[in-house]
Amino acid sequence: MLTSSVRTVPGYRFDTMPDISKVAERERLSQSAMNGFFKITSLWGLSAEQQAELLGGIPRSTLYKLKTAAGTRTVDELTRISYVIGIYKAIHILLPKDLANDWMTRPNDNLLFGGKTPLEYVLRTGIPGLQQVRSLLDAARGGL
Repeated sequence: MLTSSVRTVPGYRFDTMPDISKVAERERLSQSAMNGFFKITSLWGLSAEQQAELLGGIPRSTLYKLKTAAGTRTVDELTRISYVIGIYKAIHILLPKDLANDWMTRPNDNLLFGGKTPLEYVLRTGIPGLQQVRSLLDAARGGL
């Protein structure tokens, strides 16, 4: 992925994707990504263990350190956080606030989840599961 600028309006630049393969870009994004991650997972009512697992199974001690100093996160962690943010945004477009904040932790009868919670699904399947949930929600809001 390269950071590129696309001119869609003369005189204005619109940055598309950050190049998270570059350490400097990950350094720039890490603290705000972690802040957003902790805010969202707090609204979802997730435990420290669930938060650590969402980030790829990091040690709990590392998770607590990230709350005050994110350092430079890995490509994997930033990808996971990006999916979490996208899922959060899509849920809040589709549902009222109270329902949206509970959606990840409530049993769901969609075939993808088989009666389990979306959270259980993404914890079991990792990045591919996060991507599937994000795609499911984007499709539901008409954003295929």
